[in-house]
Amino acid sequence: MIKRVATAVVLIPLVLLLVLKAPPYVLALVAGAVAGLAIAEFLKLVTSYGVQPLTLATYVFVAIFFVFVIVASSNLTPLVETTALVYGVTLAAALAPFVFLSVAMSMRMKHDNLTSGYPAAAAAVFAFAYIAIPMALLVGIRQQPAGAIWTIYTLLAVWAGDIFAYFVGKSLGRHRMSPHISPKKTWEGAAASIVASVIVGTLWIQYASAISSALLRAGLIERPDGMWGLEQPRLWPIILLSAAVNIAAQLGDLVESLIKRGAGVKDSGTILPGHGGMLDRIDAMLFAVPVVWAYGAWRLMQ
Repeated sequence: MIKRVATAVVLIPLVLLLVLKAPPYVLALVAGAVAGLAIAEFLKLVTSYGVQPLTLATYVFVAIFFVFVIVASSNLTPLVETTALVYGVTLAAALAPFVFLSVAMSMRMKHDNLTSGYPAAAAAVFAFAYIAIPMALLVGIRQQPAGAIWTIYTLLAVWAGDIFAYFVGKSLGRHRMSPHISPKKTWEGAAASIVASVIVGTLWIQYASAISSALLRAGLIERPDGMWGLEQPRLWPIILLSAAVNIAAQLGDLVESLIKRGAGVKDSGTILPGHGGMLDRIDAMLFAVPVVWAYGAWRLMQ
């Protein structure tokens, strides 16, 4: 517990400072690095399923994709950046199966091991869709109007839900949610998690104008990065969005638990003291980020 808290105390301010002050290309570089670390952990996990992953090919494909993300997030208007990101993600997702199947076919034919080709390609495609795309969409959220406010909203909604699920589930949890996948998760913790995300997320957006003013005066954001006056959404859409973000985050947590339990491991890695691996830290975010990005893209198109 001490290591967990100490790591959080160090990382949370760094993450918030990165979101507020870093240029888009720096945020995209960090997102790409985080995606790379998480993908490395994922590819190591799949070896426990008897899969021989296409490690180098996966890294190269993801690196090329994040080069595009860096370019798309630089010096473009929010609408153009959002459109470019949609086209880029769609193209990369469409090409990924063909690229990885071709690489797998070439490599496995050389070793006369054709039965391992499809599982290797499937693992690479899943790694890209599961980890790289959501991390790219996180950069996309930052580039949308009021991007700093919405990015921190996403982080706070997920973090609040995670914290309350842990403490309420530990102290009051009686009914197991999914004992075979994640024995410690309870329905009481899940309910508390939703309530926490809704309260924290809604309060953050309701006071976003005042928060934006404070951040602007402190020199932490530029004016387009904040939320002002008429830009503030109505109450009920934010309540529903916060609930959807939380449910997505909890599903993300359960999905990673399923992968780890099938691989017979407790944590995806050991890179973060007290928190396990990088994938352990971003598993909930991977499902929550697309929800917020889609909401922001929809508002941008109105």
